[in-house]
Amino acid sequence: MSGVILPASFYARPTLQVARGLLGKYLVRETAAGLRDGRIIEVEAYVGPKDCASHASRGRTNRTEVMFGPAGLAYVYMVYGMYHCLNVVTERIDYPAAVLIRAVEHEEGLADGPGRVCRLFEIDRRLNYHDLTSGKALWLEDREEQIQRSQIGAFPRIGVDYAGPWAAKPWRFRLTKKK
Repeated sequence: MSGVILPASFYARPTLQVARGLLGKYLVRETAAGLRDGRIIEVEAYVGPKDCASHASRGRTNRTEVMFGPAGLAYVYMVYGMYHCLNVVTERIDYPAAVLIRAVEHEEGLADGPGRVCRLFEIDRRLNYHDLTSGKALWLEDREEQIQRSQIGAFPRIGVDYAGPWAAKPWRFRLTKKK
């Protein structure tokens, strides 16, 4: 099944709206074996330069420059020297914000955790700055699944204890109920 590739206008909105809006959308990757896809069920938002849990809170660096770019770019980085993480850049140019893709349901089960998502979808730093609206290599699709707000749980973010009160923000969203 295929859907409509999410346009830049989808990403160029407030990050928390984009985060909730990504639930139920599909991550699609072209691989040597063909297309791989999966339904996004968990995301985590990072909003602006004052968000102490965001990489961009330390300012513009080579690593974070992509977050200051146009909405709809992929921000791919490595954590712990071994796991890649996929984020989608949101909002407007020069305002660093992004949504981390944390979990995806796929035909073989569940990729729960951003590192598992990237391993399953063969995502690494070569896709950093990739235009997710291009319909090439990696993109996100809307397959017209209607998600009700009652289906979405909001939770504190994971792995950002260093961010003080910012870690407790309920900016991790997960589908908690089936259709």
